[in-house]
Amino acid sequence: MSVVPSLPVSVVHFCQGFFVSSLHTSTVKMASEKCLTKGSAAPGPVPKDKIRIYSMRFCPFAQRARLVLAAKGINHETVNIHLKEKPEWFLAKNPLGLVPTLETPAGEIIYESPITCDYLDEVYAGKKLLPSSPYGKAQQKMMLEHFSKVLPLFYKIPMGRRKGDDVTGLEAELKEKFGKLNEDLVKKKSKFFGGDSITMIDYMMWPWFERLAAFGLEHCMDGTPELKKWTELMWEDPAVKACMHGTDTYRVYIEAYATGKPDYDYGL
Repeated sequence: MSVVPSLPVSVVHFCQGFFVSSLHTSTVKMASEKCLTKGSAAPGPVPKDKIRIYSMRFCPFAQRARLVLAAKGINHETVNIHLKEKPEWFLAKNPLGLVPTLETPAGEIIYESPITCDYLDEVYAGKKLLPSSPYGKAQQKMMLEHFSKVLPLFYKIPMGRRKGDDVTGLEAELKEKFGKLNEDLVKKKSKFFGGDSITMIDYMMWPWFERLAAFGLEHCMDGTPELKKWTELMWEDPAVKACMHGTDTYRVYIEAYATGKPDYDYGL
C-alpha cells in the first residue's frame, strides 16, 4: 500500500499552477503536448499496447511517474492537462483533478504520484525500482514520508522572498533537512538512497532537486558533499535526461506562475 504524502493546499496549488522522449525500448506518443482545457474533446480509448498518463509538463509530481515510465521503458502516451481550466471529462476520470493520472486500455484509472509509480513498477516487466523485500519497501516508503515534510520549504522560501519576507529561518531549516539527507548517504555508504543503483526513492525525490537552481536554493546544499554527488549522478541518468527541462525554462514558468498566469505550454 502506497504512502501518499499529505501536503499543504498551497503546495498542491503551486504544482497545479506550476515531455517525455523515447528511452531504451520505450515508445512515447504525445497525444497532446499542448494542454487540453475545459471544453476540449476527450481523447479516444487507450490503445491496447499502451498506458496513458495525464500530466502537465512542469509538474514535479507528474514527473515522478514520467521518470518511472522512462526508466522502465514502458510504451505509453501522454496527454497534458490545463490545471486551471480542467476538461470536464478529466474531472470525471479523476474527481481530484490532479496529475499524474494513469488510464489503462481497460479504462482503469490510477492517481496520486506514489500510487501511480508503485503500480507501474508492479505491473510492468523490466528493471524493478522497488526493493523485493517487504522491509526494503517499507524503508523507502518511510523515507518518502520524511521527504514529504521537506517539500513545503521548496515553495515557501521563493514565495516568501517574492513578498519581501525574511526567509533566513526557512533556509536554515532546509539546510538542516539537506544535512540529514547527506548523513543518510554517508551512513549507507551508497551512491543513491536505495543502494548503488537508482531505485524508486531517488526518482520520487529528484524533481525538486532538478528545480533547485530555478528556486534559487542551490546554496542550501552547501556542506552536503554526498548529496551533491548524488545530484551529479542523477543528472547523468537516461530517464532524468529524457524528462528534464532546463533551469531557464523552469525560471520562466515559475515567474509566470507567481503572477497568477502560469503558461503550461511555454516553449511549445
